[in-house]
Amino acid sequence: MSDNGFVDKAKGEVKQNVGKVVGDTKTQSEGMVDKAVGGVKEAVHEVANAIDGAVDSIKKKFQD
Repeated sequence: MSDNGFVDKAKGEVKQNVGKVVGDTKTQSEGMVDKAVGGVKEAVHEVANAIDGAVDSIKKKFQD
């Protein structure tokens, strides 16, 4: 089962905060990238759900 971006966002948040605390800009930047990847995954998942809903709606109209 897909995490739909949640794991990437959570991992990114941790990396970003650890990077801030220890002063490691590379880790902080990696965290920001991970969070962005998670956000993109979430958006793709939402679009896919919307498309599925539209397809189901169209199918239903043709079945009636």
